[in-house]
Amino acid sequence: MSEKAFKSGFISIIGKPNVGKSTLMNALVGEKLSIITNKAQTTRHRIFGILTTEEFQMIYSDTPGVIEASYKLQESMMKFVKSSLEDADLILLVMELGEKEVNMPILEEALKSNTPTLLVINKSDQSKGSQAHDKEQFWREKYPEVEIHTVSALEKTNTDALFERIVGLLPYHPPYFPADTLTDKTERFFASEILREKIFLNYKQEIPYSCEVVIESFKEEETIIRIGALIYVERNTQKGILIGKGGQSLKKVGTEARLDMEDFFQKKVHLEIFVKVEKDWRKADRSLKQFGYLN
Repeated sequence: MSEKAFKSGFISIIGKPNVGKSTLMNALVGEKLSIITNKAQTTRHRIFGILTTEEFQMIYSDTPGVIEASYKLQESMMKFVKSSLEDADLILLVMELGEKEVNMPILEEALKSNTPTLLVINKSDQSKGSQAHDKEQFWREKYPEVEIHTVSALEKTNTDALFERIVGLLPYHPPYFPADTLTDKTERFFASEILREKIFLNYKQEIPYSCEVVIESFKEEETIIRIGALIYVERNTQKGILIGKGGQSLKKVGTEARLDMEDFFQKKVHLEIFVKVEKDWRKADRSLKQFGYLN
């Protein structure tokens, strides 16, 4: 195929927390690249998911859920969202069935931008009766100029039709990444995300949001990968809860993370985890720079 006929572009997936942005990207790419939990603000970084065929290259951006930032970590997360909109060739604005208004300046900005935008109503698997159809009509009347797709990213319902529409809207452009590139993130990043996902799944209230995972060592040998991870928390009380009585809570998290890492990397994994207190790291510029949230 001639270079002129090849299509390539950046597709930004945005929306409020917990509307299924990560699930949607994973479904469209065909790989689990973004962590998924039922807690809001699970995604903290902008993560590229790249799919390349002989005809096109799709570069999806999974972004943190859009919120009104109340501390510096959240401010950094919202900067990732804004940067994804600035270089987007196509925007997927993801909404839930129950949402009745956009009510966020950055989301309104996306709808009114010159960038092609698809409004994606997600979680159609939860629809009762004519709810999905009624919601589609509601948004169609509110934004008649915006194309609407109703899907279930979890069940992959109507995602094929959405996929084909995305291909149709991609601009003609040579590929931005080599054909075998799946993401812009490193193996260390995915190891840290897998461990962070297990923290979100196993702890309640503030603990998951107070944790940051740093992979201090990642040594790949012929038959095994040896990973050393450090979990930062903000207070000693959080450290105690994270470790649990006799270390059982942390051991459970470590076992679950190791098994997922072995599946992801397709190799045996030896995982060592340590916990350290970094007071109020979510509000400190020095810590946020160290963890990659600030330049």
